[in-house]
Amino acid sequence: MIDESPKRAATLNDVAERARVSLATASKALNGRADVAERTRERVLAAAAALEFTPNAVARGLTSGRTGTVGLLTSDLEGRFMIPILMGAEDAFGAGKIDVFLCDARGDAVREQHHLRALLSRRVDGIIVVGDNTDPRPSLGRNLPVPVVYAYAPSDDPKDLSLTPDNVTGGQEAIEHLVACGRSRIAHIGGDPAYAAARDRLKGAQQALAAAGLSFVGTPMLSEWSERWGRAATAMLLDRHPEIDAIFCGSDQIARGALDVARDLGRDVPADIAVMGYDNWTLLAEASRPELTSVDANLQELGRAAAQRIFDALDGTQQQPRGVHHLPVRTVIRGSTVPRR
Repeated sequence: MIDESPKRAATLNDVAERARVSLATASKALNGRADVAERTRERVLAAAAALEFTPNAVARGLTSGRTGTVGLLTSDLEGRFMIPILMGAEDAFGAGKIDVFLCDARGDAVREQHHLRALLSRRVDGIIVVGDNTDPRPSLGRNLPVPVVYAYAPSDDPKDLSLTPDNVTGGQEAIEHLVACGRSRIAHIGGDPAYAAARDRLKGAQQALAAAGLSFVGTPMLSEWSERWGRAATAMLLDRHPEIDAIFCGSDQIARGALDVARDLGRDVPADIAVMGYDNWTLLAEASRPELTSVDANLQELGRAAAQRIFDALDGTQQQPRGVHHLPVRTVIRGSTVPRR
């Protein structure tokens, strides 16, 4: 008769016996501890492979002091910025190697504190805090027992570590691209001036124009992050300044509105007028006609960088940086600024 009873899973004790080492030595070898002789480590690993030993995650966490979990605390209800940051973080953590607990505070400070306590009770190894804009946000505090990295929205405490896109450089790169395309009569339509992103993008654009010996046609127009505002502002600009040959928009939504009005007025894009957006929201940019050139904030890379900072803090391999660090952005060129060949 064939014994069809399930095979008993190998234990750490089985591995130790097969490798002829103590239980503690087997645990150290499997956890990559440096205080184990290389030949001993090889013997333990060979025994584990022969027995098809799979370490229990909870037991491994108790041994190493880690649980293999990270919390991601966000207030980005729509996921516009949080989702690509989460994707980048998960790429860095590795599929199945680190579990990510996602908590949505919904912009509520009380709810955020509740989620923070819940994450700490789960003994997460670190926390990434993701904001829904690039304005500074209140710090969670300095006395937390795990490393914390603020992504997109920086902490208001300079002793915290914050990673955010370099919107000033993004504004510069947008103007430099338009100038390189032969545009010199450039206007700007931005979002809500109460937001740091709108001000920083405008600041960078003005710096690049000054470096090129140019200035905006008309006064930069800032109001809201919407296609409706893009349409209204573009109509006013082209009525007052028909000589405009490029519009740098502070968001892709605004740029979509600008494209609509240019088409309605019979202005060819990009032959007559180039239109450039910001954020590289592919859902909008690639569905536009023509497709929209836009500055990409590299949010997935920002998520990967935040995850790497968590790793660095846990490993203690280098001194953790503090303050706000501005990560590079990039220009994604499409048909709204460069004519097809």
